Order: sequence, then structure tokens, then C-alpha cells
Amino acid sequence: DGRRGRFFLFFSLTLAGNVGLIVAGDMLGFYLFFALMTFAAYGLVVHAASDEALRAGRIYIVMAILGEVALLAGLFSLGGAFGGVPTFGGEMEATWVKLAAGEGPTFGGSTIALLLAAGFGVKAGLIPLHLWLPLAHPVAPTAASALLSGAMIKAGLLGWVRMLPAETALPEVSGVFLAVGAAAALYGVVVGIFQDDPKTVLAYSSVSQMGYMAMGTGLLVARPELIPWGGVAVAVYAMHHGIAKGALFLSVGLADRVPGQWWILPGTAIPALALAGLPLTTGALAKNTLKGGLEALGGPAYTLLDLYLPVAALGTTLLLARFLVTLRERSEAADPEGGRELPLSYGTWTMVVPWAFLVLLVAGGTAWLPQVMASPDGVTLPGPDTEVMVGLVPVLLGAVLAGLAVKASGKAASASIAARIARLRIPAGDILVLLEALLRRLPLPDQEAGIGRLERKRRRAMAWARLQARRLDRLAAYDVEVVNTSLLGVILVLLAAGLILLVGGIPGV
Repeated sequence: DGRRGRFFLFFSLTLAGNVGLIVAGDMLGFYLFFALMTFAAYGLVVHAASDEALRAGRIYIVMAILGEVALLAGLFSLGGAFGGVPTFGGEMEATWVKLAAGEGPTFGGSTIALLLAAGFGVKAGLIPLHLWLPLAHPVAPTAASALLSGAMIKAGLLGWVRMLPAETALPEVSGVFLAVGAAAALYGVVVGIFQDDPKTVLAYSSVSQMGYMAMGTGLLVARPELIPWGGVAVAVYAMHHGIAKGALFLSVGLADRVPGQWWILPGTAIPALALAGLPLTTGALAKNTLKGGLEALGGPAYTLLDLYLPVAALGTTLLLARFLVTLRERSEAADPEGGRELPLSYGTWTMVVPWAFLVLLVAGGTAWLPQVMASPDGVTLPGPDTEVMVGLVPVLLGAVLAGLAVKASGKAASASIAARIARLRIPAGDILVLLEALLRRLPLPDQEAGIGRLERKRRRAMAWARLQARRLDRLAAYDVEVVNTSLLGVILVLLAAGLILLVGGIPGV
């Protein structure tokens, strides 16, 4: 790839921004690294320089700038309320306390929190701000896709955790996070099932999974006593999703590099099912931790979400089954002869080893993750035997339904409803595609009149320019010798005046 150097430049800048915002100690440092990551990632999206990549880049940068506008509005409001740049921790919390007391901007803390939620929500892929995500993933290189989904969208999540209050309740904002998160968990599934590209399927899976993390963020701002549960739920879910999604994107790269390897699909199935909450995996631990936090929240929200989560897990199983089907089709397209197993080169081994390591981490999540993650007082991470059947039933049922769907879609001549649904496709970008179609069909009755007005203005401007050009020509026609003599006289007068001033300023003269 002749653009390898450019890729590594933008990849390094994006990664540097990601690492920098993690270690940033105040609001300003966090934003500067966040902005570095945001704009450097544009180079990763448009790396292929194809029409699809350039379109995805345009959508990404427009959404990114809109997010920056909302984010800066929220950050300036926080800075104004504090009277400077607050550091994370006590100063940030003191700012939210002042806002809760009615000090600072007139629109209040809830509005500022919603601005921050929207600004970081663009990067987190929260609906309806997710439009760039399913367009960027398919066109970006595999390593960039793994970074975008596994790490970069978590920057939005970290922004929520760092900027939103830790001890000041915002029940309205909590309700928004819970509602939008629940909607995203199912929305990503419904749209992602009807995709053909495995990377696009994974992009919609990220939209769905970020919905769960948004629900965890809702716990953080609901009531102060729920902060331990919300923090642990968000941390466990973020780690689980980063590991599992990294393994899945690497599997796409392996399917491209070494098609025909029998072990790719079985190994990929482990992190895929983990996202659905397969028992003993990191996914089961993440979902059970989130469920524990929702149980501590109680009320109607818990009652509804307790019924909703198994349905969402069933949908996630169907979505990841669709991913496995598209991955198999991609591998078969790269190996049209079938049964051809390419030898593993050194470059391929550098992908196989981290892929296998991530798969093992996902598979044994309930064994190692509780050992490395500290639990605050009052919060106990679920064990490997917690609600095994509750997690297993949606996965098994989803696997059966996925098998039936694959069988139905294989019957090309079938006119059954199931077969038609299985063959249905939704364009990547979903809402964006609808908006573009509506704009193209939007009637513009004054379009010709507007063009006419612009043409008349253009003609007047050209006539004025020609008039000025004729005046300059007449000026240039003057006797050059006269002009030169006049200029010489002016220069001599100025030199004489300067000499007089110089002599008069010398002491003793």
C-alpha cells in the first residue's frame, strides 16, 4: 500500500489522542486530546480514497463538527460556572453543585449535561447521532476499524463519565440515557441484521452495545448511591466490548488474508456469542453487572428493562449470527476455488496471535475479570454461575432462529414471508439515506428564479470589473516619463526631510 506512511501517521495521532484523553487531568486537556483524536481519525476513514470512503469521510467530519459545537457549548458553560478550567474530581463536582444551586448559566445543569451527552454521543455512536459509524467501518482498514470501534467510541463514554456529575443527581438526564440506551440496544440489532458487509454488521453491533453503556451512564447520574453500580457496569462493559469487538474485527482481516482456514469461524463465534451474553464469557459478566445496577435503581424502569434485556440479548444473537454468515461469504469470495488453505506468513501471524489472545480473554472472562477489576463497597461482581439459564436461553433461541433464517434465505425461489424478510436489505446509514432521498425529492419552486437572480448579479459584477479594467488602462496610458519624474521628486523631498531631521537630532550640531 503506497499510502502506508500516511495511514500510520493518522493511526498514531488518533491513538495518541485516545491515550492522552485517558490520562488528562482537567477539562481543557481532555478536550484538546479529544479533538486531536477526532480530526486525526478522518484520515483513517478516507484512507482508501474511494468514492465510498470519501462520502463516509464527509459524513464523519460533518457529524464530528456538530458534536464539537455541542461539546464546546457544554464545556464553556462548565468553565463559566466554575470561573476557569476545573480539574476532574473535586473542582468538577463543585461546579455541578453550583449549577444545582442555580448559580451559573440560566439554562441550568440539565441542559449542560444534555449538551455534553450529545457532544460525546456523536463519538459514542448513540442514536440518532450514529450516522457516521456504519459508513466509516466498512471503508477503513481493519486495524483502523478495530481502533474506531474497540477504543475510539469509548472516548465518548469516558467523556460522559469524566464530565457528568458524580454526586449530583440529574434524574431527567438519567431518564434520557436509559431510554435512548434501551432504544439503541434494539435499533442497532434491527438495522444490522439486514446488512451484507461484515464490518457494517459490526458497526451496528457497536451502536447496540453502546446503548447498554448509555444505560450504565444513566445509573451514574440517577442517584448518588447508584454511582458505584453505574461505574462498575460502565467499566466492565467497556472492557468487554473493546476486547470482543477487537477480536471480531481482526477475524475480518483474517478472512481476507487467509481464506479457507477452518478455525476462523469457530474461533470468531466465541466473541460473537459473548456480545449476546453467553455464560462464562465477559459478556455474561457485563450484562449481569448492568442488571445488578438496574435492580438497585428499582422502580418502573427496572421492571421494564428486566423484561427488555433478554429480548435484546436474543436480537444480539441474531445480529452476530448474521455477522458470521457475512464473514463466511467474504471468506468464500476470497477463496473461490474452495478448500484452499494459504500458508500463514509472518505478517499474518502478527494478526493471528493477538486475535487468539483476545478470544481466550473473552472466553474466560468470568475467571479473570473480577480479579483485575476492583469493586467499590456495596458492589459485588457476578460469579460464573449467576443466572446461567437466563443468559443461555436467548443465545440458544437466537441460534435456532438464525439457522431457520439462513435456511429460508437459501431458497431463492421461495415466496414465503420468512424468505422475503431474510433477503431484505437496509442501506448502511439508514436514517441518513432516508434524509438524502427526501432532500432530493424536496420541491424547490423558486429554484429557477434563484438561479436567475444569481446570473444577473454575476453579469453586473462582470460589467463593473470590465469598467475598472478600462479605467486602469487609461491610467497606464499616461506619459511614463512624467510619472517617473513626479515619483523621483517626491522621493527626493522625503530624503531631504529625513536628512534634516537626522542632522538636527545629532548633539552638538
